[in-house]
Amino acid sequence: MAATKLLALLLQGLILFSVKVHEKPDEAAWKRMEEREKEMKQEMTHLMEEMERRSRPQWSLVPMIQQQRPQGQIITAWEAVLFAAIAGVLLLLFCLCWWLRKRCPEADSARTKEDVLAISMDEENEEGRALEGLEEEKLSDMIFDRSIKWPVQKIISRRLVVKGLVDKLLHNLRMRLSNSFWPELQNAIGVGSGFEGWSPDEADRVIYHLLLPLKPPIGHRFHLEPLGSRQQIPGRDCRIRVELECTCGGLKALCFLHRPENQMPKVLDILCTNSYLDVAKLARWFKGLVKKAWVTLLESRHYEMKVLPDSQTSCLMQLKSHSGDTFMLDILFGVQQGASDIFFSSPPRADSNTPSTIWAESYLVAERKFFIQIAEEVPYGSYHLKCLHLCTTIMKGTVFTPDMIKTVFMHVLNTTPVSGWRGGDCLMRMADVMRYLHYALEEKQLDSFFFGNANVPEEIILPPDFRRSKPPNLFAHLVQDQAAYTEALRQVEEIEEELLERVIPGILKEEACMELCLRSCMSAPGD
Repeated sequence: MAATKLLALLLQGLILFSVKVHEKPDEAAWKRMEEREKEMKQEMTHLMEEMERRSRPQWSLVPMIQQQRPQGQIITAWEAVLFAAIAGVLLLLFCLCWWLRKRCPEADSARTKEDVLAISMDEENEEGRALEGLEEEKLSDMIFDRSIKWPVQKIISRRLVVKGLVDKLLHNLRMRLSNSFWPELQNAIGVGSGFEGWSPDEADRVIYHLLLPLKPPIGHRFHLEPLGSRQQIPGRDCRIRVELECTCGGLKALCFLHRPENQMPKVLDILCTNSYLDVAKLARWFKGLVKKAWVTLLESRHYEMKVLPDSQTSCLMQLKSHSGDTFMLDILFGVQQGASDIFFSSPPRADSNTPSTIWAESYLVAERKFFIQIAEEVPYGSYHLKCLHLCTTIMKGTVFTPDMIKTVFMHVLNTTPVSGWRGGDCLMRMADVMRYLHYALEEKQLDSFFFGNANVPEEIILPPDFRRSKPPNLFAHLVQDQAAYTEALRQVEEIEEELLERVIPGILKEEACMELCLRSCMSAPGD
């Protein structure tokens, strides 16, 4: 019986040792295991002493004992010797396990230190290599930042001010026009280079364009009548017929269609010419509203506002703060094509020979959404907008308009990996833009970006015929005008040669960039 208990205790000791070595218990569990280990030692000592006492030869007592005990519990001397031998072997095993337990933590500790040291050395080497790469990129970007002054911060802060002021102005106008039969004014959309963040102009010369979508008034509808085909002109012109709708039995009892005797102001008489929406009359009506509403705004205490007469087809305004900052904003009017991002809009500078009932197809909203989508995809700190700013600035004074350069840039931006727009890669991307422009010029074919282009982001909503239409040619005028073509080709080759001389296989030299940009890209101090 004692030998059986001893065997059970030894097995418990082995299990206890395994738990302590491999599972690494917490402090409370460790204390309980230590106490259990002490108790087991005491029990083992007591059992071993008892077994030793029983194993001593007492021949004279054997017959008496055999008579007093049952048959199954008689222990002979040989059985005692056998149990003692087994107990000795198990004791040796237990001692060996105890010694291993003392040794294992030290070995594990030494091995862990070596592993940690090796891992840390590998991490330091990898971090060192990564830092070297980052330092090269940062150096290249830093050179690019020092070489080109970019008034982006002032442009961003001012466009936020402009958008906030226009939103409050339109809210006031909507309150004034509620329950009326005038066109419904929707939320203005910031468009153009000022809101896209790449304007070629200095911050004080940027004009912030906003497109104001119009909805037909109650009892009316807008019917779009496009003029010409997409192949004849880069963007279709359109006339907007204002038609009456029956509102009999509606919430508003007045029906201009069936009750012409109604004396409410009529859109057809005030804002239309021959039933077509007249952008000049619309702009004149809107300017009158703005002048009356502005004086009621709290912002009129901080900004002096003037409605300028320079534009007959939009609302051009000048704002001057008490601190002396002056900036311009231009509100364009637009009618949406269905539920798409394409509008028919009033051009900011209309030709005097163009009838005021002609509206031009505008892609400004779609272009703004394109740059917003690209901004979500490119890595933080990318220089694609700065590159576009530089491209349009260098091309000042040439026959190429900023819209042409932006179209070329959008084609390049949409087909170049987003990782290729670091500061150090900017001149390389500019070289790509110039090569694309050169090729398009030689072919006398520059495709409008949103037509027949399968790579347009899905987030941009286009009319159904856009994706299957043949793209309008922005260089169509050069096909017939050979002199203009020759001059355009000369200008491109001259700028391209000057640019490529400064791109040394992937290396951006600070002095070369400075020399390239000082001519036309340096902004006013403080921008």
